[in-house]
Amino acid sequence: MQFPSWLTPEIIPGLPIRWYGLMYIVAFTVTYFVFRRQIKERNFPINDDDLSGLFLWAIVCLIAGARIFYALVYDIDGEFRRAPWLIFWPFRNGTFVGLQGMSYHGGVIGAFLATVIYSKAKKFNFREIGDMFAASIPLGFTFGRLGNFINGELYGRITASPLGIIFPHGGIAPWHPDFDRIRAAAAHMGIASVAGPAGILNFPRHPSQLYQMFFEGIFLWAVIWMCRNRKPFKGFLISMYFIGYGLIRFIIEYFRQPDENIGYRLQFVASELPLAIAHPLLAFSTGQVLCFLMIVAGVAWALFASRLGNREPVLDYAAAGAHLTAGAGGQDSHRRKEASESAKLERNRRRKLRNKLK
Repeated sequence: MQFPSWLTPEIIPGLPIRWYGLMYIVAFTVTYFVFRRQIKERNFPINDDDLSGLFLWAIVCLIAGARIFYALVYDIDGEFRRAPWLIFWPFRNGTFVGLQGMSYHGGVIGAFLATVIYSKAKKFNFREIGDMFAASIPLGFTFGRLGNFINGELYGRITASPLGIIFPHGGIAPWHPDFDRIRAAAAHMGIASVAGPAGILNFPRHPSQLYQMFFEGIFLWAVIWMCRNRKPFKGFLISMYFIGYGLIRFIIEYFRQPDENIGYRLQFVASELPLAIAHPLLAFSTGQVLCFLMIVAGVAWALFASRLGNREPVLDYAAAGAHLTAGAGGQDSHRRKEASESAKLERNRRRKLRNKLK
């Protein structure tokens, strides 16, 4: 299958407005409205100003965390270590290129810390806020991966599957060190290539962005959304998101080609095949290592949150408040009744005393 020729990274050719940036805006907007829906469902006590502040700081820290983490983990050449100001500098050689290179896991860390600090400052229950984010983020994440697909980036390994797509930048050049091995392996697997300029061979690849868009986005969101009112304790959905995302992406990474300049972070069994062709079962990419740590963090958080006080999930704050008010009103009524009976007994006692004196 050929990548759609009408899809280009620029929304309007010649202007620095890209679909990927627009998808970020759509993702944040979708997350905001899903979060707001949950606030109305449970009558959570947060006003519009505090909600806007929460999202503003979460987005700022998400972007900052994603860029810093990318610079620390994925910068093998040391460009950002030599010139750290380039991390947030959107120009290269006088041309606006945006912030190219973001780490999802760094964004999660940044947004998580921002939510913890903001909740503490505003005296909100962080576990409730975090659960509502966990039931909102995956649906927004869907559009981020759609942006990757439109960019024709983060594609998967070469495949003979009918799902394979020939991406514009998925070709192998003759000067690639594994060019001959890849061509021979592809021919052995019956994978047809498309000849491009300068001898470049383009092969069909797994659309791993679409796999992630569906399973890490739509599917994970649907599962968490159905559990949002059935959680056993506050903070449960946070752990559910960490474990679910980590597990799903860990599996999908087997269909995705690791970064050429990094390869596998851990490789227990060496493979004779190039990165573009095969991903050995016991070879783990950077994404898989980080996803494993994410799963561990999710399990640890579940054990920790389940032992905290005030662990009962509160689904409707207005109903809870009305119940407490009704309870308090009932106690006041009981006290008034007791006081009235006491006063009546005292009046009868005085009346009997006057009659006796007469």
